Amino acid sequence: MTTKAPFGSAQAPRPVKVPVEDTRHGTTRTDEYAWMRADNWQEVFRDPARLAADIRAHLEEENAYQAQLMSDTAGLREALFSEMKGRIKEDDSSVPMKDGPYAYGSSYRMGGQQPRYFRKPAQGGNEEILLDGDHEAEGKPYFQLGGIDHSSDHKRLLWAYDDKGSEFYTLRVRDLATGAELADSIESTGGGGTWAADNNGFFYTLLDDNHRPSKVFFHQLGDDTANDRLIYEETDPGFFMSVGGTRRNDWIMISISDHETSEYRILNAADPLGTPLLVAAREAGIQYDLEEGGDIFFVLTNEGGARDFKIMTAPVSDPVRANWTELVPHQPGRLILSIMGFRDYLVRLERLDGLPRIVVHERATGEEHAIAFDEEAYSLGMAGSYEYDTDVLRFSYSSMTTPAQVFDYDMRTRQRTLLKTQEVPSGHDADAYVTRRLMATAPDGEAVPVSLLYRRDTPLDGTAPCLLYGYGSYGITIPASFNTNCLSLVDRGFVYAIAHVRGGKDKGYSWYDDGKRAHKQNTFRDFIAVAKHLVDEGYTSHDRIVAQGGSAGGMLMGAIANMAPEAFGAIVAEVPFVDVLNTMLDASLPLTPPEWPEWGNPIASEEDYRTIAAYSPYDNVGAFDYPPILALAGLTDPRVTYWEPAKWVARLRDTKSGDNPVLFKINMDSGHAGASGRFSRLEEIAYTYSFALKATGKADVKPAT
Repeated sequence: MTTKAPFGSAQAPRPVKVPVEDTRHGTTRTDEYAWMRADNWQEVFRDPARLAADIRAHLEEENAYQAQLMSDTAGLREALFSEMKGRIKEDDSSVPMKDGPYAYGSSYRMGGQQPRYFRKPAQGGNEEILLDGDHEAEGKPYFQLGGIDHSSDHKRLLWAYDDKGSEFYTLRVRDLATGAELADSIESTGGGGTWAADNNGFFYTLLDDNHRPSKVFFHQLGDDTANDRLIYEETDPGFFMSVGGTRRNDWIMISISDHETSEYRILNAADPLGTPLLVAAREAGIQYDLEEGGDIFFVLTNEGGARDFKIMTAPVSDPVRANWTELVPHQPGRLILSIMGFRDYLVRLERLDGLPRIVVHERATGEEHAIAFDEEAYSLGMAGSYEYDTDVLRFSYSSMTTPAQVFDYDMRTRQRTLLKTQEVPSGHDADAYVTRRLMATAPDGEAVPVSLLYRRDTPLDGTAPCLLYGYGSYGITIPASFNTNCLSLVDRGFVYAIAHVRGGKDKGYSWYDDGKRAHKQNTFRDFIAVAKHLVDEGYTSHDRIVAQGGSAGGMLMGAIANMAPEAFGAIVAEVPFVDVLNTMLDASLPLTPPEWPEWGNPIASEEDYRTIAAYSPYDNVGAFDYPPILALAGLTDPRVTYWEPAKWVARLRDTKSGDNPVLFKINMDSGHAGASGRFSRLEEIAYTYSFALKATGKADVKPAT
């Protein structure tokens, strides 16, 4: 395989090898780059300056190498950034959502990187800025706002921020009458909190040194944080935990779950010092979510074999599992994704035949009706409501050709009110583009959905380059939604494609089950099958396909690179989870125990060890003629630690055949989400797209107008 546009001949970094052996289940593996993992990695997450000098020197050498090979794309990156920025309404504002006497929303100022949060009188009046993200971010190389929650009496704001990229959030409380910060400040939280009924204190999760939300505390305003009361402690490191409230301000809900099992403990919001009530004890494989409903809870669950979920009700006076009553039965193939309760209605978001729809259930009569749309592929989401006693539901809609729209929907009259359509200041002619829904056949005969976007004048004779995106893990579905950024590729003749591979829930819960643990290889085979289908149908050619994925999707990129390097013209792996076996063998890492249900536990199970070892990208690097590869990472990433892609890149260079380059770009000031700030993020996307254009020989192509 040869590149269409030479990347140059700069000397790639060649880090030292320090072999470290590890023997498990009778098998010994050698990791020559284990030294790249800092011994003090927990400290580095909190303070990147603590990184060892030799590791920092290597990472900076990697950045210098990729900068040299990509130096000729500086003008292209500037053009791409300008185009993408031109499609953003710089002073954009959300549609305020009513909550009693006020309506709350967010907005940006011209040139601003961070959002501002505001409110205005619900009946009309002047806008009041409650929190200015640009002001809070001043002087910080990284800044990300977390959860923001106004008190039900509208007097205070509970807000969180992370200024390292490590997702250890600091909680603050602001007096909305004066704008002053109260003395209450709590570090190392999960990123949000929820108010008690009297608004004089709040609940929050505290992260331990391994970045796990292991404890829920209650903080009384004005009190020393040392006196915060422990409400609940989760001792199993394999479970995530969060705390939230209800719109009626009557319950505090502690949600505890891994990827296949869940448990709730609830507390009367008016009794913050009470003891949480266990609703239904965790049982392996049984999932349930609670939603408020006045004198009942709605329960979304898979218990009783309801693989695609059903809805039950439970009395708030005694909501234990024995008292659950079926309301909406299980229907195989109809996956219920989420529910939202109102005084007179229950609303559910579900996916049927691969497409989402919203169904409104009238509580008094049981009558139901659906909100659906007619395009081949689209994205639909419930934005919900701050209020419980209302007939109005807010939802959003978009497709790959239709800019995002926000509607208010009167559930009683069934009238839709269009509140906002996403503006594209530089212009957008939807008729110039085509969106399609294809089905590719996997090796085992399964039909894999593919969402496509391309210009109507793009020749479909195999000459078009293609960016093929995939994820395929945790049951996450990648929506076929409007994306102004990818238009910079599409306007240069690219076909933009999303492969809805197994591991997501695109075709129901079974689509997820068939792409995890022992069945994980289906995810990779599906993606390769999609690439082949696009070639067979004349949309592109193999040497013109740029594969892209991030996080667990980055693992997908590493796997398909080893399995079918000849099927792709280039590969972009963002914050890639590529050292799967070593990570799952280390129970001290932030996400390892909670991830065992998704990947398997190779410590306890030899079968799981063999399964992961068979596809783990780092462990399967070979002497293959890989296409050009770009890996991107963040130093303070607690989800995919920086050393995973660093090691992978080093081993790729040392092992591969051919002359195609492997580039590694690491942001030394950010974590899993990349650069903070909306324009800084666009610069990263422009870099990635310039790599895709360069790798496919299209760096000099001007966008169609």
